[in-house]
Amino acid sequence: MKPAHVRFRAVDPATPFGERLATGLGYPLRGAALPTLVGLALIHYLALLPLFLGTVASLLVWGATWRYAAECMLHTANGFAEPPEVGLGDSERAAWGLTLVHVLAAVCCLLVPSFAPELFWPMLLAVALALPAIDMALAFDGSLLPALNPLYWGQIIRRFGWAYLLPVGINVLVGILVVLASLVTAQLPRLLSLPLFTFACGYLIVLGFHLMGAMIHRRHEHFGLTPEAEVLAEALGSNDDQRLLDHARELAAHDPMAATRLLVPRLQDREAPAELHQAYRDLLRRQNLRDALLVHGQIRIAALVANDEPRKALAMLQDCVAIDPDFLPDDPGNAGALIELAARSGMRRTALKLCRRWLASWPRDGRAPAVALIAARELEAEGQPLEASVLLGRVASAWADHPQHGELLARIRQLQSENRA
Repeated sequence: MKPAHVRFRAVDPATPFGERLATGLGYPLRGAALPTLVGLALIHYLALLPLFLGTVASLLVWGATWRYAAECMLHTANGFAEPPEVGLGDSERAAWGLTLVHVLAAVCCLLVPSFAPELFWPMLLAVALALPAIDMALAFDGSLLPALNPLYWGQIIRRFGWAYLLPVGINVLVGILVVLASLVTAQLPRLLSLPLFTFACGYLIVLGFHLMGAMIHRRHEHFGLTPEAEVLAEALGSNDDQRLLDHARELAAHDPMAATRLLVPRLQDREAPAELHQAYRDLLRRQNLRDALLVHGQIRIAALVANDEPRKALAMLQDCVAIDPDFLPDDPGNAGALIELAARSGMRRTALKLCRRWLASWPRDGRAPAVALIAARELEAEGQPLEASVLLGRVASAWADHPQHGELLARIRQLQSENRA
């Protein structure tokens, strides 16, 4: 029996590294990572304890930070898209090994300038070159002693080739950013700078480990690894969606309507993957079912907005507008959210068309003044200040008691003044 309540997002190993890098910037701020980093930053106040107690407490908290970053690396290497929960690392032994290595490397880099300053830069370069290999070795088998063997490092570097310079560069960049963060926060009061600095460092450390995990995941077959996300997906039946998609494509070759009906029950689940929705739309286009495309677009836009995926909802909106220029989401809230996104994204004409259709569809909705202000801004940018002033005047007269009525009048006066000038 499938444990259908278990949900997770897996990543395709073939995903380009550039895409992983772009999405990875938000990784430390998602899921369990954000509260973990915030909690660790606040616990760093223990460093203010007197005598050696503060030093010991600080080292323990930094150790916990490295350990969580190690769990993130291992979790990513196993194909999982979201950060792991605290204490649910993929390998306890590997996580502690990574923690020990990085804490020792950090301590050495701090002590060398005091005792042998001429060795600082050679040591820093050696650490930057060796750490990624040690990290990956630990991720592969979790054993610390082989991971410290330079011959093993050479094997890893040869398997990655020039791509090995990516994690090296990531480590160097993280180190530079940590130094910059320390310089910036040094100008602030200690009570404020301590959590800000440690949060910034935690973010960078988790980001760096996540990206190294992405590299391991991308090349897992070179090391004989099987990402756990794939195994779990098979165990949970998550690959049923791929089998359904393959079946629908085979059926579409001779009976597209039957293939369309085959997908409908699965698409009624909000968790249905985007690939199935796209296949469904492709089938509708093939059969020239224009109305069905628009109905699906309405439902899909509402679901994407509810799932906090407004950019995908905006792309779906544009697809529907290409079918019907008068298309508009059937919910004023959803339509308003997409108007704001289009305006922020520089899609001036799209935003303006949506504003006009919105105001024509829901003139008595309390959000009308806000939409009118967006429309006026876009009209002015298009060189039509007079039309913007007329539109605002019409809305202002209809909403004399609205909290934004004063803002509407002030904007009208500004436009009229600019027009006279």
